[in-house]
Amino acid sequence: MDDWRWMTAQALGAGIADGAIDPVALCETYLEAIAAHPSRDRIYARVTPELARAQAQEARARARSGTRRGPLDGVPVSWKDLFDTKGIGTEAGTALMKGRVPKEDAEAVRAGHAAGLVCLGKTHMSEIAFSGLGVNPVTATPPNVNDADAAPGGSSSGAAASVAFGLAAAAVGSDTGGSVRVPSAWNDLVGYRPSFDRISTVGAVPLCRTLDGVGPLCRTLADARLMVAALSGTADALDARAPRRLGILETIGMEDLEEAPHAAFTAATAELEAAGITIERVRFDALKEVFAFSGGLYTADAWSFWGPRITANPGVMFEQIETRVTPGREVLAADYLAHWARLREVRNAWRAQVQHLDAVILPSVPILPPPVARLLEDGAYYKDRNLMSLRNTRIANLLDLPSVTLPGDRPSCGVMLFGQTGADADLLAVSQGVAELLSQKTQLPRKA
Repeated sequence: MDDWRWMTAQALGAGIADGAIDPVALCETYLEAIAAHPSRDRIYARVTPELARAQAQEARARARSGTRRGPLDGVPVSWKDLFDTKGIGTEAGTALMKGRVPKEDAEAVRAGHAAGLVCLGKTHMSEIAFSGLGVNPVTATPPNVNDADAAPGGSSSGAAASVAFGLAAAAVGSDTGGSVRVPSAWNDLVGYRPSFDRISTVGAVPLCRTLDGVGPLCRTLADARLMVAALSGTADALDARAPRRLGILETIGMEDLEEAPHAAFTAATAELEAAGITIERVRFDALKEVFAFSGGLYTADAWSFWGPRITANPGVMFEQIETRVTPGREVLAADYLAHWARLREVRNAWRAQVQHLDAVILPSVPILPPPVARLLEDGAYYKDRNLMSLRNTRIANLLDLPSVTLPGDRPSCGVMLFGQTGADADLLAVSQGVAELLSQKTQLPRKA
């Protein structure tokens, strides 16, 4: 049964469907593994055994009666600790919400339950989801699967760890600037940010309501597609399609890469070119303008929700997070609106420029996971590494693009693809084609 922990969510669902896997036994396997794991309390903020067992019993009854709700009915998953769960604490990784217990489920949680997903618990995260590093001295910093001393990636840090360490079959996270894809890349997972509003954010504690999105962290792209279907009620086909033409965004995305991410990306693109795919170099200078003003878009939106709570509770937050969100109170409404108007123009220009491409490809993260100890000791280092961790991923959020990160050929080095706005099915098909050309494994190595 321990082998179940390392199977894909799709395979577990298929096993339940054909009677080879009992949902209750599967649930117990994960609960026992969580209870015995030395990093349990660094990964899970709260484990929900009673809820998990009740949902597993329901899944077992449906499996026996032939009334399963979908291909993942009975599969155990984790939820980032910003999705409201009725009667279960949801604190968004911050002492500002300590003891908060919602009275209703988030819409995504309701959709997941309706699809038969089994909730194992709530995972730790960067405080208020406002960091790509995953370091949280207020609650807990989850481990990185490749380096015990390194940052796990954030803000869906515990979500990534729960899958990478075999303590959930898949995880649900949020992605405002890269919070699904950064921890996925640094823990050798597949991370998928669907198009904006594909999955409801209602009932999720917000960071930046204009850019927040929901996405899965999984072992395979097929799992990610099935998770999005479960959470949104709509499914995209996953017919692999080898791309004919990919673009590399040289503006910002290929600058100042560390050696390992650069090498992994170079190896990937060389393999794709050897397979006959045309790789085109793309420059888009308007992106520099967007990066120059985008900080105010994030911080003003975040301050609109978090400002009153921070003001009423000075000194409660991790200093690096409070320092990052506080400038939002100084953003002028006129500047905010003008920058959003300009961003919409830039988005249209981007779509026109790359419409002939099947996808744009970049290193998921330009740096390797930095050491946690130095991040906590050196404020300037924390700020620099945080901005670099999110640099490439937030391009998709700002340009309103679906995006996928796939594991590269080196630990903690992902390869990321951007699609066209709203064209999730096309991106999934191309990403699957790329994954197959790059000989992606369908399962991760076991990491105790």
